[in-house]
Amino acid sequence: MNFDNLFQQFSKLKIGVIGDVMLDTYWWGKVDRISPEAPVPVIAVTNKEQRIGGAANVALNLQALGTNVFLVSVVGKDADGDLLSELVQKNNINASYLVHSEHRITTNKIRIISRNQHMMRLDAEITGDINDEDENRLLSSVKKFIDTVKPDVIILEDYNKGVLTENSITQIIDLCKQNNTIITVDPKRKNFFSYIGADIFKPNLKEVKDALNIISDKVDTESLKDIHSQIAAKLQHKISLITLSEKGVFYQSGNDGNVISSHVRNVADVSGAGDTVIAVASIIYTATKDVHLTAAVANIAGGLVCEEVGTVAIDKIKLLDECKRLLS
Repeated sequence: MNFDNLFQQFSKLKIGVIGDVMLDTYWWGKVDRISPEAPVPVIAVTNKEQRIGGAANVALNLQALGTNVFLVSVVGKDADGDLLSELVQKNNINASYLVHSEHRITTNKIRIISRNQHMMRLDAEITGDINDEDENRLLSSVKKFIDTVKPDVIILEDYNKGVLTENSITQIIDLCKQNNTIITVDPKRKNFFSYIGADIFKPNLKEVKDALNIISDKVDTESLKDIHSQIAAKLQHKISLITLSEKGVFYQSGNDGNVISSHVRNVADVSGAGDTVIAVASIIYTATKDVHLTAAVANIAGGLVCEEVGTVAIDKIKLLDECKRLLS
């Protein structure tokens, strides 16, 4: 594989990301004492930073790799929604298909960090399904996006925040099928079995075990192939890509299935690793249709972002260098 040529192809891809977007807010500070009011640390805040998260972080990873990215979601008609839209556009992600709702607030996750450790997280959000009005507006935006842009691949990124409903998932997949658009999925428990007919289905191992009520701790190729069979019986999807945390990833397409072990990393933070894996997997599969290569490159990418604190996008040059070093 000529990885230089492969990575150059990324700029030709048009990719849509549909799902739950959010702000990731970071408060960084120092802890020097315990509060006299309660037995809790006092954090002297020294810096504040806001990043785009959830499905928007998937889009950020895609943009970092040089693709043409479009974000489709529902955000609140509020200050956080305006800020998120502004940050999306500043990161060269197309935000023209976002829907602003008067019925919801924009999800904002505030992480308080000291000495590279999370001290606390505060979540401002509504997690119920979007109402019928917002769902219709979202589906209209999706249809307009597909008709206008004609994307190569669409990623459904579900964070259980209510943007993706059972009905909208079915209709979006139908639209993709009608337009020969590849569909990849990063699911969560609520709609786990709604993604019928997807091309790539990428849960993590815990999500799979919860969905299938599996209590066994076995993690080997045989047991994972059985898991794929159980999922495929319900979803009729093409490819399973199951992330196994520190053990790597498992993939299966047809009868071809295998575990790809993780590479040794200095893990600092696993936040956003799943976003990176689905972004990279979607790109590599769309460009090559090589399932083994897709899993191998996504595995490397997920490990690389775990070396950074907080939610960060993949570094294209680092990923290219690691692919040459580990896969050539």
